[in-house]
Amino acid sequence: MRSLEALLLIADLLTWLLLSVPQLRAAQWMRLSATGTLLIAVAQLLVEGPRWQLLPAYSLTALFFLVSMLKNVAVSGGSATRSRLTPLAASLGMAWLAVSAALPMIVPVFRFPKPTGPHAIGTLTYHWVDAARSEVFAADALKRRELMVQVWYPASALLAAPRATYMPDAAVTAVIARILNKPGFVLGHLEYVTTNAVSSAPAAGDQASYPVLIFLEGATGFRQMNTFQVEHLVSHGYIVAALDQPGAAAVVVFPDGHQARGLATLAQFKTAVGPSYMPGRPNAPHNGLLLPNGRVLKDNSIVPYLAQDVIFTLDQLAYLNRADPNGVLTGKLNLQRVGAFGMSLGGIVVGEACRLDQRLRACLMMEAAMPTDVVKAGLQQPSMWITRHAADMRLERQQVGGWPEAEIEAHQTSMRAVYEGLMGDGYFVRVPGTFHFNFTDIPNWTPLAPMLGLAGPIDALRAHDIVNAYSLAFFDRHLLSRPAKLLDGQAQQYPEAIFESRWP
Repeated sequence: MRSLEALLLIADLLTWLLLSVPQLRAAQWMRLSATGTLLIAVAQLLVEGPRWQLLPAYSLTALFFLVSMLKNVAVSGGSATRSRLTPLAASLGMAWLAVSAALPMIVPVFRFPKPTGPHAIGTLTYHWVDAARSEVFAADALKRRELMVQVWYPASALLAAPRATYMPDAAVTAVIARILNKPGFVLGHLEYVTTNAVSSAPAAGDQASYPVLIFLEGATGFRQMNTFQVEHLVSHGYIVAALDQPGAAAVVVFPDGHQARGLATLAQFKTAVGPSYMPGRPNAPHNGLLLPNGRVLKDNSIVPYLAQDVIFTLDQLAYLNRADPNGVLTGKLNLQRVGAFGMSLGGIVVGEACRLDQRLRACLMMEAAMPTDVVKAGLQQPSMWITRHAADMRLERQQVGGWPEAEIEAHQTSMRAVYEGLMGDGYFVRVPGTFHFNFTDIPNWTPLAPMLGLAGPIDALRAHDIVNAYSLAFFDRHLLSRPAKLLDGQAQQYPEAIFESRWP
């Protein structure tokens, strides 16, 4: 809860006490408290910004101010009727106070934990157009493929600088809310959540260049959906480029204001992507997938198409390293040490991109089945999977739905098949008690995440700590040749994680 929000709730409580407790009743104190509370509410609206979770607090403040203006409102005594109504009014006021306090805590303007690495974090966003490829998700066959790419990088510390907004585009939060079957305004408060990054901060100067990681979002996701993980890696000396991929993302907002909407539902994406790792499943499309724009995607073509975004991004990063138009990252990207990681659909696409492009030297897939092409050809690079047991997938299905048995089987068997056939070092990490969203920021959005099926029974922060520790150890070893005791089974910080490793 933000500071002025907390102050407003405390002031509402004080005003309620002055109105409800006979020993405290005095008209002048009541009016002073109600006026002060109103001023705090105005300050909160102007400084921190309004949000719907505070509507009960705003309405209570206005009511208290109106009541305080009535003559003799706080004078003790009165008619028998008034003495009977006072306890009822006090009880209703107390109940409304409880609602006023509960809503901003249940749906908070949360804070990301401070990363543990030595580096501050900067961020920049780029708009790139791939002139060589058409946009298959657009109705216009001549439209070229566009990406929004956000880059986080080690930065010089700017202690007083304002922190970058987590999700600055209201259109994105509205679409995600509707995908979650909620009204569009429900996630509007995320525009007030700030990260640990500073926009356009000067790059850190302790090293000539830094290894580079590419992050891919999940289906109907957004490029910032793993900020907890991105910031951890960047604070330890990595540059991370996260792609907003039209068609995969919930919606991509471009600098001129136009938007590229993704497929409307997760079910549509499973229909589109499922044949890539479940080719024999019932109802798999045989004549391609009909897109909302009327175009048809051929069977199994969507994953390779999205993987081409990664290859294009690698080329663009090379241009950026030669001459960053912002004058910040020129010469700072070590493109001889590049890895990739992705969540869900992003992990599926990372697997395919690593099969296609050996410039990706380390591959991390989270909660992702592997495409049949990857299962057949295998991966040459060192690879890690961070996932969970089939039992956790079934528990999630029992509580919130989804995850039919055929899909669970495909996830588990395809990951294991690629892991067992690796030509490079391999690591398989399972985190018991996790649900799908535990591998994203979403459990931070509300303490009720486990009750809503947005997190499993594991403590959400503990799950993030495990993901961060294994991610960093993996990339440190295979991009920077640093020791990683966690990957040797020597470290015991996370006894609940089930860790396997293999060497060719």
